[in-house]
Amino acid sequence: MSDIKENLIRQLRENGNKITPQRQAVIDAISENSASHLSTEEIYRKVKESFPDIGLATVYRTLLLFVKLGIVNKLNFDDGFNRYELSDDEDHRHHHLICMGCGSVTSVEEDLLENLENQLSTEYDFQIVDHRVKFYGYCSKCKTRHEGD
Repeated sequence: MSDIKENLIRQLRENGNKITPQRQAVIDAISENSASHLSTEEIYRKVKESFPDIGLATVYRTLLLFVKLGIVNKLNFDDGFNRYELSDDEDHRHHHLICMGCGSVTSVEEDLLENLENQLSTEYDFQIVDHRVKFYGYCSKCKTRHEGD
């Protein structure tokens, strides 16, 4: 099991929550498809493969708990769905490139705004704990169709 998943399970236990097979399956679905930024319904379909009797409400409640505990980040890419990714305290700030052609989402792991964040913290005496940046445009497959837009 990866260190990230072990840390998430530890966080659940430390907060007095049980590690049910269904909760483990939700963690697995998100971590095994991390590049896809799955929606609630997509996570549900993945979990349903292992747990055919699971309900969509159970997946919703599990995701709400995980977001509340900081185990999972809820993302909005303006496509009508909430999407999820595992939270990683080591790399809590990353950005997303969102293709307006095909809808693909690419994570940019570098924290491109660290200097700006430090400047704002100092100038405004403000403790910044996170930021989220979304860049909209066209991926390499779609950009030739939209050159000049």
